[in-house]
Amino acid sequence: MRTRSSLFLLAAITPAAAASLGIEVSGVRNAEGQVKLMLFDKAEGFRKEAASREVLAVPAQTGTVQAAFKDLSPGRYAVIAYHDEDADGKLDLRFGMIPAEGYGLSNNPEVVGPPSFEHAAFELDETGKRLEIRLDY
Repeated sequence: MRTRSSLFLLAAITPAAAASLGIEVSGVRNAEGQVKLMLFDKAEGFRKEAASREVLAVPAQTGTVQAAFKDLSPGRYAVIAYHDEDADGKLDLRFGMIPAEGYGLSNNPEVVGPPSFEHAAFELDETGKRLEIRLDY
């Protein structure tokens, strides 16, 4: 029979399940620059790369690119993808607020105005997940 303290010890040394999140970004219009993916695990700072949990960059190719975030704990996440055509490391904006490069969000929501974490949020469990994000230019 296990005691309460031995169960606690067992839980403390058992690693948490690590999941993978596969992303397919479709609608990439050319092979210039890179496609960047920003993973967020909270609403605070959403849309700001510095506040993201992790960022991936893959070479752009016309049509579809794929990438994966690995070793994630189950939880609530959101992803922003954008085609950094000029490879300057940021999403170019017109008038400081309208994307000038292709971008998309997990869940592919149609939003008016700045997107929120809630628009793009999804649950990731220990089995992992695959998402498709369509870019809009």
